[in-house]
Amino acid sequence: MTTEKTTIRLATRGSDLALRQASIVKTALEDRRHEVELVEVETTGDQLEDALIHQLGKTGAFVRSLDEKVLDGEVDAAVHSMKDMPTEMPENLVVAGVPQRTHPGDVLVTEDGSELNELPQGAVVGTSSLRRKAQLLAERPDLQVEPIRGNVDTRVQKLFATRLQKEHEQRMEAEHARKGNLDNPDYENEYRRNFEQWFNDLSEFEKGVLEYDPEPRYDALVMAEAGLVRSGLDEKVNMKRLPMTSFVPAPGQGAIAVTALDGELGDFLHKKLDHPRTRVETTVERTILAELNGGCIAPIGVTAVVQGAHVHTTVRVLSQDGEDTISVTRDLKIERHPVQARDLAHELADRGARELVEEAKRALDSEE
Repeated sequence: MTTEKTTIRLATRGSDLALRQASIVKTALEDRRHEVELVEVETTGDQLEDALIHQLGKTGAFVRSLDEKVLDGEVDAAVHSMKDMPTEMPENLVVAGVPQRTHPGDVLVTEDGSELNELPQGAVVGTSSLRRKAQLLAERPDLQVEPIRGNVDTRVQKLFATRLQKEHEQRMEAEHARKGNLDNPDYENEYRRNFEQWFNDLSEFEKGVLEYDPEPRYDALVMAEAGLVRSGLDEKVNMKRLPMTSFVPAPGQGAIAVTALDGELGDFLHKKLDHPRTRVETTVERTILAELNGGCIAPIGVTAVVQGAHVHTTVRVLSQDGEDTISVTRDLKIERHPVQARDLAHELADRGARELVEEAKRALDSEE
């Protein structure tokens, strides 16, 4: 393939976040004077709308369909959220490019900007992640952690659904009352705008909220900051960063990965897109995940940060209820980071992490 003249076809999921991430890669290549076309692909994960990520089988529900297009030669490369990617790659396929990632941490999203310790006793917190659930219960065992599915904007809309739908119903009732009694002072004082004016002033985001069933009622969500930022929702919601020492992110969170066939095009994309620091950090994170054999079925958090000649690495493995936890923080030598990452994973496994991972697998098997 003559990459200097041929259009590069990038496979992507069709969700808003996936398209935004693919557009980041597209723009980076176009800025270097290359023609790029995005090709939307429906994945297994997209087809199973009501299933939680950890119930979709092993990792890859949002990945394999895209990579198959690459392997079949239908597209040149595929764009993924790195945290969704299996650690085992198909033969001849490589992670060709890892652009610079955004903040990898988790945030607490509420309507009023509350901190985690300010949530009421027994508050309902939504998350689709076993890791986040375990970390929440480790900090606040009183919380009711409920599953929530959907794209980033869908989940945020579900958080706001109860309040906005309640206001919708109250305004509808008041509108009917006003039509029966135009001089109703209670209506005039509480609702200065009529229902139609109120509805027309809602943003498209708020109008979308009215479409959702408000059960269960969520008091807060825990989500990846990167997803909110890339979806343009960070300015529409109240979010508080959670400490990365206790809420250790998923391996690769906040990073984008571009997969391609090993060879000329893979080398080309590597030169054009790869961010060396992000590559080192995510290599450490994914190496540890692979060695612990955790995939997305076990509550494992790993975060690595390049600091001079070292990679400051934090790992936290938990039981599903958050009661048992094994944690370690270590500075790995940057020139030996793959080897030392494997050694650190083996150390954690010997300290009990292997048993926690196996426990998570057995729990998942019992649900099927």
